[in-house]
This record gives sequence, C-alpha cells and structure tokens, in this order.
Amino acid sequence: DPARRLGEENLFQSLAKANIATLQSVQFKTLVANCPHCFNTIKNEYPEFGNLGNGASPEIIHHSVLLKRLLRENKLRLDEKVENFTFHDPCYLGRYNDEYEAPRAALKGNSMLNIIETERSKENGMCCGAGGGHFWMDLKIGDRVNSIRVDQLAETGADNIATACPFCMQMIEDGVKLTNREERMSVRDIAEVLADRLVE
Repeated sequence: DPARRLGEENLFQSLAKANIATLQSVQFKTLVANCPHCFNTIKNEYPEFGNLGNGASPEIIHHSVLLKRLLRENKLRLDEKVENFTFHDPCYLGRYNDEYEAPRAALKGNSMLNIIETERSKENGMCCGAGGGHFWMDLKIGDRVNSIRVDQLAETGADNIATACPFCMQMIEDGVKLTNREERMSVRDIAEVLADRLVE
C-alpha cells in the first residue's frame, strides 16, 4: 500500500506479484488482515495481478470481522467491567470498504463497554493523516492532522481511544503525546481491548 500511495508503482507491482506468488503456493480459505491498508490492497488491488488463492478465491477479511464472528459464536468471553471508549474509523476500513459495524461490534462485544461517538465518525469520519502519507512527514507549518483528530476524540470525554489500524494507532498515539494527553487517554487496537477483557 505505501509504495503505490507514494507513487512507487513499479515497486508496488513487483511486491504485489511476489506476494501473490507466495499466496498461491499455499492452501487457505480465509486471509485475515489486521491492517486496513493491507486488507484493502489485497482484497481490491491484488486481483488485477492474478488469483490470490491456490484454487477457489479465498475470503479476505479484516480482523474486526473475525473478532465479531468469534464473539457472535460465543468463542470469546469478556468481563463486565464498565469502560468508556471512543472509536476512530480507519479510512481504508470504512471509507474504502464500507465496514463501520464490525469494529464497533467487536469492541463492544458482550461486555459493558460504552462507545461514545465523535461528531466526525463513520461515513463522516476524519482521517488521522496516515492514509495521506503524513505517517512519513514531519510537518513544520500549521497544525498536524493527527493532533486535530485527537482534539475531536477528546471532546467525547472518553478516557480510551480504540481503532482498528496500526497506522491510525501510531498517528493517534503521536497526537495524544503532541496534545499532552498521555496521562488521561490510552490508545489501543480493538484486539488489544478484547485481549485485556478475556475471561476463562
């Protein structure tokens, strides 16, 4: 994903073909990606370079969909601790693949967790900046987009921010530091939130 987004099309195509060759060398039914950038690229862009599976086309899902399934099938049991979270929608999960429900269902699970939505959420969500290449930029002028996004998330009053993308997580964590909120706000992936709440 970064190679193509940053204009390195030849590198992207070379990597895509090598990755597809690796995928074709094994048998699998489902590929789970924890990164929406990877999920979007593998699901929507790799097929132009060849069949992803060794046989039938595999299912390509984001880890939020897997977590939602496991919860629905009662394969994960969570504690009932009450916590308030706000959720940052990753662009490549929501905007590009129209998946807003699965990460929220996974985050909430069968627990007492409360999700406080920001004004800019779901279809109206704001990018943290990573999808636009800001992940690699050191902005010298103006406000950083991740700091602006953290200000919006903080307005909910939630102590915890959850997301479902490693790029977003890094950008939001940096935004929390830049806005001096490390003592007040935690940032975690939805899988980390569930792992912290698992009971036997």
